[in-house]
Amino acid sequence: MEQTKQEIKSQGRVPLAADGVMFDIRDLNLYYGDFHALKDISMEILSQKVTAFIGPSGCGKSTLLRCLNRMNDLVENCRIEGNIKLGKKDIYDDKAIDVVHLRTEVGMVFQNPNPFPMSIYDNVVYGLRCQGIKDKALLDHVVETSLKQAALWDEVKDDLAKNGTKLSGGQQQRLCIARAIALQPSVILMDEPTSALDPIATGKIEELMESLKENYTIIIVTHSMNQAARISDNTAFFYLGELIEYNETGKVFSNPDNPRTEAYITGRFG
Repeated sequence: MEQTKQEIKSQGRVPLAADGVMFDIRDLNLYYGDFHALKDISMEILSQKVTAFIGPSGCGKSTLLRCLNRMNDLVENCRIEGNIKLGKKDIYDDKAIDVVHLRTEVGMVFQNPNPFPMSIYDNVVYGLRCQGIKDKALLDHVVETSLKQAALWDEVKDDLAKNGTKLSGGQQQRLCIARAIALQPSVILMDEPTSALDPIATGKIEELMESLKENYTIIIVTHSMNQAARISDNTAFFYLGELIEYNETGKVFSNPDNPRTEAYITGRFG
């Protein structure tokens, strides 16, 4: 079991570039047909930090997020120029990286909780079973560890056979996070993960993100300026497909360099 646990762990770790850079994005342009959705995006996303993408609807933040695990490959008439390196690997070089493996290393949590219609236990181990892992002791270990990391274990440990869809909204979202964690990714992408949750559940997810960054790089798309200010280390502001400003969160919110950033975070538009 120990060897298999190590294999799982090693699958989700990539060699980082200098200075702990997880993603190095250079001259990225994305088109949906003739529509130019992302325009010359260049930025570095640091390892084991929470990075927030903010901006009005349609500004490109979710589009960029989906580039980071190549989910835009599934969109018809989508064309991408430039490059994105995960650690030292160009994720759009099919000779350098396998897309299935990429999506193991870069987990995704969506806006609306989407647990599978199966038990809590089976939700967490689903990805491992798809990889052919059947060791019951290992799966038990992963379930407990992942649910603990997702701050859900104490609430569900006595009822792991319960259908995941029967949990509350906030619990469902934490179950989805546990499902992603089970594969030991390097990165967790979160696309407005609290927009469908009540304030109490939102607070629990935010506390969870703070603890998870000790082991994972987290990138979150959020419409909430307060949320970005509370939980992120770095913030990127997007507008009409352009990266307007990217800096430490305290700097962006207290003394932004660009007047458009200040206008957005103070509510003058968006």
